[in-house]
Amino acid sequence: MPTTDERPDEAARRLLGLERLRPGQAEALEATLEGRDVLAVMPTGHGKSALYQVPGAVLGGVSLVVSPLLALQRDQARFIGSTPALPRAWTLNSRTAAATVRKMWSALEAGEPGFVFVTAEQLADEDLVTRLGRLELSQVVVDEAHCISAWGHDFRPDYLRLGGAVERLGHPRVVALTATASKPVRDEVVDRLGLRDPLVVVRGFDRPNLHLSVHRDVADADKRRHVVETVRELGGTGLVYVATRRDTTRYADELAGLGVNVAAYHGGMRSADRARTHERFTAKEVDVVVATSAFGMGIDRPDVRFVVHASAPSDPDSYYQEIGRAGRDGEPAQAVLLYRPEDLGLHRFHSAATVDEQLLRRVLRVIRGGGGEGLTMTELRRAVDGPARTVTRLVNLLELGGAVGVRRSRVRAVAQDDPTAVAAAVDAAEVRMRVERTRLEMMRGYAETSGCRRQFLLGYLGEQLEHPCGHCDRCEEAAAQAGVGDSHPEPRGDGTSADRSAGDSAPFPVNSRVTHTEWGDGVVLSTEEDRLTVLFEREGYRVLSTEAVQEESLLARSRS
Repeated sequence: MPTTDERPDEAARRLLGLERLRPGQAEALEATLEGRDVLAVMPTGHGKSALYQVPGAVLGGVSLVVSPLLALQRDQARFIGSTPALPRAWTLNSRTAAATVRKMWSALEAGEPGFVFVTAEQLADEDLVTRLGRLELSQVVVDEAHCISAWGHDFRPDYLRLGGAVERLGHPRVVALTATASKPVRDEVVDRLGLRDPLVVVRGFDRPNLHLSVHRDVADADKRRHVVETVRELGGTGLVYVATRRDTTRYADELAGLGVNVAAYHGGMRSADRARTHERFTAKEVDVVVATSAFGMGIDRPDVRFVVHASAPSDPDSYYQEIGRAGRDGEPAQAVLLYRPEDLGLHRFHSAATVDEQLLRRVLRVIRGGGGEGLTMTELRRAVDGPARTVTRLVNLLELGGAVGVRRSRVRAVAQDDPTAVAAAVDAAEVRMRVERTRLEMMRGYAETSGCRRQFLLGYLGEQLEHPCGHCDRCEEAAAQAGVGDSHPEPRGDGTSADRSAGDSAPFPVNSRVTHTEWGDGVVLSTEEDRLTVLFEREGYRVLSTEAVQEESLLARSRS
């Protein structure tokens, strides 16, 4: 077995054929090999998979990889299987044949090294966690780690249980990976996973090769026509994101009629058909995929030249991750949003969804009837006889409200009367709904901003871009109006170009903790000369006038 004396770059070259490591990779690998927990936030295509593949081979033992999508697991396992220097990869899910499962356990329990891919939902199974805990685990890898955060754009209830599972497994080194995570998301990932003295590696979210633009239409028919025209004019390889399943086939049929090599994809398709579309796109048998947001995570095709959104997503986080699937080869690519304000109405409807209080009370009654030992999530789901994801979400709300506690994968009630417990859980749900609504308004802000779009997006993610990018439609319009030929105009500093030169010298620097007189505690995400964006714990995202903040003393720096 290779020793940990080998330098990370040497190991990466020997195992994966990487001639050089990208910024941040060497630090993350070194920390992992030394036994530290790591949270790595790196752009799509930056090589996050190497951060667990190399240690998995160097350290030996079993690397448990938690990944949210079976297609993503399959692709990672295939890559590992095609790389002779890496240990064998196993995917453990409902589609794995019984004979393969037996073979896997036999090999791993005999001491063979390997990668085991599971979902977060599977780790709610106490028997599985117990059996995994008997193996020599060298690391637990949490892919798409932003899913654990209530602030994350793709929050998944079962991810909240991962911290407990890590402890049940003896807390081997943890490697958490994601492409997009603002400071509040990073803090929550560290807290929820219980990372110990972690190295947090953040490499810039900026993708300067992506050209950002928004085309606004009044009539739905005009927007639909522009979607098709845009895809036809751009040509080449791309993704078209739509709001509904029906639109996937509608647009795909129109584009096919124009000679585009296109396929449709949505979550309602048969799993075999979804897998086939995924495989055909990856194999370059299809040029364009028209899809709902269900498609894209784990796509490993570097030559995607455009991502077109036929409707605005519900939040800038989702939008940034989806457009990040373009231009992974570093070559120029286009991110185009076709926008109608009315299209946000569907998202607004979903963000107003209320908690099923009757089911919430039933879940609480079942937990209280579980006695002092409590119930595993599997036992609870069976007893409640409700949708698994819904039950998990309600347990999370009860835990946030202080009505239940989860320890060693068992849910127990705490001393609190039912009306108080239910009220606290409902309040937690209402906080989340408020946050979702403010995310939606931030998406509207991106579409309608008169300033640099890249500054807006990066500011939302908590990254300061000092000057307008010069590579979005707003910057190009400003340069044309000013008669400037330079594609990177100097910031005007008058508030109209979103000048961010204030930076850390501002009264409320980026990432500083603040308290608002009405909205409570929050963290500053971005500052401009005339405004600042703050994420409040209970009220979500707010854009505040710097003048109003100063004149009315609305904000104060927090000590924490």
